Amino acid sequence: MSTLSVTASGPAADAVSQHVPGLVEAGFASKLFAQDPTLWGSDAESESAKRLSWVGLPRSSRPLVGEIAALRDDLMSDQVDHVVLCGMGGSSLAPEVICATAHKPLTVLDSSDPDYVRSALTDRLDRTIVVVSSKSGSTVETDSQRRAYEAAFRDAGIDPTTRIVVVTDPGSPLDQDAREKGFRVVNADPNVGGRYSALTAFGLVPSGLAGVDVEALLDDAESVADLLAADDDGNPGLRLGAAIAGTDPLRDKLALVDEGSGIVGFADWAEQLIAESTGKQGTGLLPVVVHDDADPEVRVPAHDVTVAHLIDVDADESNATVEGESHRSAVWVGGSLGAQMLLWEVATAAAGRLLGINPFDQPDVESAKAAARELLDQGIGSAGEPDATDGDVQIRAIGGTDGWLGDATTVPAAVDALLAQLDPEQGYLAVMAYLDRLEDAPLADCRRALALRTERPTTFGWGPRFLHSTGQFHKGGPRVGVYLQITADPQEDLEIPGRDFTFGQFIAAQAAGDAGVLADHGRPVLRLHLTDHASGLAQVLAALGVA
Repeated sequence: MSTLSVTASGPAADAVSQHVPGLVEAGFASKLFAQDPTLWGSDAESESAKRLSWVGLPRSSRPLVGEIAALRDDLMSDQVDHVVLCGMGGSSLAPEVICATAHKPLTVLDSSDPDYVRSALTDRLDRTIVVVSSKSGSTVETDSQRRAYEAAFRDAGIDPTTRIVVVTDPGSPLDQDAREKGFRVVNADPNVGGRYSALTAFGLVPSGLAGVDVEALLDDAESVADLLAADDDGNPGLRLGAAIAGTDPLRDKLALVDEGSGIVGFADWAEQLIAESTGKQGTGLLPVVVHDDADPEVRVPAHDVTVAHLIDVDADESNATVEGESHRSAVWVGGSLGAQMLLWEVATAAAGRLLGINPFDQPDVESAKAAARELLDQGIGSAGEPDATDGDVQIRAIGGTDGWLGDATTVPAAVDALLAQLDPEQGYLAVMAYLDRLEDAPLADCRRALALRTERPTTFGWGPRFLHSTGQFHKGGPRVGVYLQITADPQEDLEIPGRDFTFGQFIAAQAAGDAGVLADHGRPVLRLHLTDHASGLAQVLAALGVA
């Protein structure tokens, strides 16, 4: 029997007291689990009507357990034991967390970076099974990855239809094409959005093939479903939703810190769920994933930050921690993985109601995609001539007020100019790195350094995967962000079979398209482009305070 724990302090606790009784009186929880599409207003009704099946997944996903086990047994008999997942957003983040927590290896390919893609293609290809996950079946990143793997298998004398499993919605373009070509296809529930899809085929197929006990995961979630469906003041989903979205005034930055939860990478999954669900119509919650409790957003949180502590549900120190931090807006959340996934989905749905937005659409995700497609159609994969060049780094100032870069001609001066645009009361800084997230992992350390420097919430995201996460909040949420974009010429470009553009051109167009949309929203973007990867990255690391 799984348990859940949600305890709040300070303004978050006040929000629980203020809003949970109203949610209970409205029957929000029971109506949610009855899949009532009217809970978020008439404008949201048509979308929510086809996005609520996730509440029943702990039961409705049961037939997948045997199907996945049979497929795994078949593959293992042929010594195929290296699982690669090609997917974006919730389609990749949920399996990544599930497998890491279960200590089962899974290679996640969620990038257009040619060097990153190449390293995946050359890793144990003879033992590889590829899961291609795309709800719509038209995601360009995933389609490009699939094409690359098909070609790699053929070049190695391996029939791709024996090594690629497709997970998609029934009737999608990918579903039809894959079946015609003889690939194995597993259909997901079409009435579940991507970021709520952890317990659908998108989360379960790659995890199960990697060796995770997915039936136990469903058991975890099912054991708390009735608790989360109850119209009761103790409902942890309502309490968490109120704590994060009901503070007055709204604390719209949510620092997520893991303090021994035992769930590996859960904050990254929660980040995409919360940011993409709530960041729209000029409001929303910006999740800030931090490393530990030494990060400034946790140690000295700003006035607009609520801290979400992810804890071991059985930890004795949690109550003492709450008592010692009663003046801060904070919430302590504990539970097993399957239970917490359903908990945070319920809380996010409740947060959407409190914020007055539709938590199931993502109107601004498409804008960056469209801008990237337009650049590719025009044969453009860059952002034009640089404003300045410092060593092996090109400097470009995009958007914002005219002339905000000033006379900066060096990387440190350009960073200073960007940070000068940051609102000291409401603003946030987003670092967006369109690089190889494995080889360039040390760059992520700049997050803490910049948060200390600015004394403002700071996020870090690897492109293009963050476009399916915080990217929605950047464009649809409050227009108070400033953006540092880091791009690079690849070590070696890589063709996309059947496409008239390369992976290098594609990721460059994604970066330029995203920067262009942010500029259209009046936000300043500093783009630092590495013309020599190693030396340029060293320059940037030094300028950002990373030793």
